[in-house]
Amino acid sequence: MRYLAGKPLLLLKKGSIRRKGKDALRGNIVASKTIAEIVKSTLGPRGMDKMLLARYDRLIVTNDGATILDEMDVKHPAAKMMAELAKTQHQEVGDGTTTAVVTAAELLKKAEVLLDQNIHPTVIVHGFKMAVEQATKMLDELSVKVNLEDREVLKKIAITSMCGKGIEAAKDHFAEISIRAVKQAAEKRGDGYFVDIDDIQLVKRVGKSLNDTELIQGVIVNDRGVVNPEMPKYVRNAKVALIKFPLERALARQRPGYGGEITIRDPYQMKAFVGAESEIIQKIVDKIKKAGANVLMCGSRIDEKAQHILENLGIMAVQQVKDSTMEKLSRATRGKIVKDPMDITDKDLGSCGVVEERKFGNDKMVFVQECEEPKSVSIFIRAGLERLADEIERVLRDSISVIANVYMKDKIVAGGGAIEAELAKRVRKYARKVVGREQLAVEAFADALEAIPRTLCENAGLDPIDILVDLRASHEDKNGVWQGVDVFNGGIVDMMKKGVIEPLRVKELAIKSAVEAASVILRVDDVILAPESKPSKGTSHRAPG
Repeated sequence: MRYLAGKPLLLLKKGSIRRKGKDALRGNIVASKTIAEIVKSTLGPRGMDKMLLARYDRLIVTNDGATILDEMDVKHPAAKMMAELAKTQHQEVGDGTTTAVVTAAELLKKAEVLLDQNIHPTVIVHGFKMAVEQATKMLDELSVKVNLEDREVLKKIAITSMCGKGIEAAKDHFAEISIRAVKQAAEKRGDGYFVDIDDIQLVKRVGKSLNDTELIQGVIVNDRGVVNPEMPKYVRNAKVALIKFPLERALARQRPGYGGEITIRDPYQMKAFVGAESEIIQKIVDKIKKAGANVLMCGSRIDEKAQHILENLGIMAVQQVKDSTMEKLSRATRGKIVKDPMDITDKDLGSCGVVEERKFGNDKMVFVQECEEPKSVSIFIRAGLERLADEIERVLRDSISVIANVYMKDKIVAGGGAIEAELAKRVRKYARKVVGREQLAVEAFADALEAIPRTLCENAGLDPIDILVDLRASHEDKNGVWQGVDVFNGGIVDMMKKGVIEPLRVKELAIKSAVEAASVILRVDDVILAPESKPSKGTSHRAPG
């Protein structure tokens, strides 16, 4: 509230809460650290799981940082920034979300100490940015180039991303599936590769064991199955027609009076009209058959008359196929998505070895498989429990993402806190060259990097002080670059030799994103929380569904 000529001047809505200066900054730091504490215990192979009762009473048990923060109903604005940090990391590289959040919180913790020494937030932010620029260059220098044909290295990368997820019995199987899936979906662009992980479809069904999870060289269409039970359920050497719009649209265009009105005055005219309509449907289906199609995928509903004719011609048909699935079918079968069935030719058809309908409980699914060099593939996940199937889906998504990152940037670093310890050592040396108070921020950045090996020790029940002392000592040796924390046996080992490997792209983004998030929070010196608006009288609120 402010006063103007002795009268109160209201700037904020009644009930609003405002925090300024150090109070606002400390409140944001506390909220950010609290979020990090929630996911901190999930980091590493010895990390613990979280049980969440999410929206609509869904029970989720996971140690995936991105899933935990996404499902939490976070209210505090600074805490929301940390949740957004995890979301961005997950969307961009698919892994390293917990690392990013823990590092960001540690940067804020170190910044809090500097704030107590009356160092201005902008100086701290500038020091962090100087440090991250150097760290990024050092990361690139330290990284090791990987041969994309070396399946053993790729397998180690995939297995590293799966550690601590509770699927150790099937990790080799999942790693092989992930490598094969990414290799199929990878697209050569110039001197490198591009991988859109949306081209790798993940479909899960409860039943059988983890080792029954399989890679389908093609696409799994939907839960509806074939449109008519009398149609073929199995077609070999399939020629697939992909028609985006409903057959009824083509039918309407062929009708007499299209775009105008038709007046029917007696039953004979109606009979003639229906007869003409049947002839047009026959003409449309004949056009599809003439093109050579024996499987039809339609983006909308298929008319019952058309279904009957397709059945008589021995054509398998699936209706209401999603646009995203149609695109995957096009990339898998090399077929062209046609808007009007009257325009279809044999050159528009896709091909595959087999199209078949499979039944799983009450669900029917159509498998378009055995495609030749498909650019879109599917992983069919099997597990004995629904929650386990959900976790396997998250595990495979992470595994696919790290392999895709290596394809898009073929450089790797060692995990287990090794790269963070080496960067911390080198950034400290760089800090000695920095003039001014920014030097303290650069040193704080180096200390914050060690939060990762320290957290790995804590989660494994090891003494973090003793381990960190040994870790720092091992990195003083010129051959100790890849020395990291052995969480299973204790002590320090060469992580590169042990096969604990991570993509450079994941580490780069985790460190950059952590600094950006911490910088945004440190720049805020005023927080205004407006009261929630109450619904007006007469306004009804209904639950979804």
